[in-house]
Amino acid sequence: MLEGIRVIEYATYMAAPGAGGILADWGAEVIKIEPPGGDPIRKFFKSIGTDIQDNPVFDFDNRGKKSIIVDTSTEDGQEIVRKLAETADVFLTNVRPGGLSRSGLDHDSLSVANPKLVYCSLTGYGLTGPDADRPGFDVASFWSRTGVAALTVPKGQEPFALRTAFGDHTTSMAAAAGICAALVEAARTGEGRLVEASLLRAGLYAMGSDVAIQLFFGRIGSTKGRHEQIQPLMNFFRTKDDHWLCIVSRQGDVDWAPLCSAIGREDLIEDERFTKAKARRANNVELVDLLDEAFAKYTKEEMSARLDENVLAWAPVQTLAEVVKDPQAIAAGAFVDTPSARGDGTTYRAPASPVRFPGADDGPKGPSPAMGEHTRDILASLGYSQSAIDHALAAGTVTGPDTQERTAR
Repeated sequence: MLEGIRVIEYATYMAAPGAGGILADWGAEVIKIEPPGGDPIRKFFKSIGTDIQDNPVFDFDNRGKKSIIVDTSTEDGQEIVRKLAETADVFLTNVRPGGLSRSGLDHDSLSVANPKLVYCSLTGYGLTGPDADRPGFDVASFWSRTGVAALTVPKGQEPFALRTAFGDHTTSMAAAAGICAALVEAARTGEGRLVEASLLRAGLYAMGSDVAIQLFFGRIGSTKGRHEQIQPLMNFFRTKDDHWLCIVSRQGDVDWAPLCSAIGREDLIEDERFTKAKARRANNVELVDLLDEAFAKYTKEEMSARLDENVLAWAPVQTLAEVVKDPQAIAAGAFVDTPSARGDGTTYRAPASPVRFPGADDGPKGPSPAMGEHTRDILASLGYSQSAIDHALAAGTVTGPDTQERTAR
């Protein structure tokens, strides 16, 4: 879908590279500008004492990209980035606004030379306001600052961290969508646009229904335990063989009788304690106890069949070990074969990008690049002579694979 679109990714870690990874899967040429030493996520496993050539965390966000290492603390390095931006359709960065302005790599500076440039800034807190230049990470900006962490924790319990890059990749999806919208506009008008994505705003949107309630009513209910649910049928129940099932109850009373039939308790259908939503809420502790007792009489397989027979919405609470074997996830294309960075033609499974385009090549276009793997080729494409490239490598303005090897020795 994005064949012919060139993206310059001046970013590290996960949120912005995740957006670049989505665009690469969809066919864009993505040139990743890395700092000397490479993107820190390349060391994700080495930092915990594991030495493997394949890095599934880095590869997930960076498969199919090209890599050039540039020292942007130098004027020559900044000039290389500017030249790349002049050739691009999209410039994607998570560098803080102050640093970009000081180096002349901000939106206003780059759009002068390339008016059609779609410039995406992905930050922790946005481009304006007192915290615009504050460092942003998803556990802080997406999870904690937005109220998601406080509201997710059941009342009275301590805060806990979200899983690796959960907020980053939610923001990646938002940034990719914004970039694609701006590309449509640029194709129509010939003018690019600043696209502003932030962990803060993505977190607030992800929890938007609760935020809307807070804004409208000035208050929001806390997260409740299983026996305190306003809709006690909208809950989790454990089967005889120790599997948890998530039960989804539609609005009103439509699911009450079918659920009673599914658990073999038709005698409860006309029980005045539970026939109406208001009554179920008033007697929620007693009702959840009765449902627990009923679910515990059946295995997961038995309960699954009974719920389906009664046309109820439900899902198993699965571990990741179960998810990666889930036939529906596999059929939905949730996992793709990613070429190994070892370059030996082998592949391994990894998550797919978030949207499927049936009939299109919407998967990985290659392995993740080695550090500076494409430095020479990229500089040559900008018109640099071989002697100029050799000089830049010798000066440390850029780094290529050969330079990495000499440094290692």
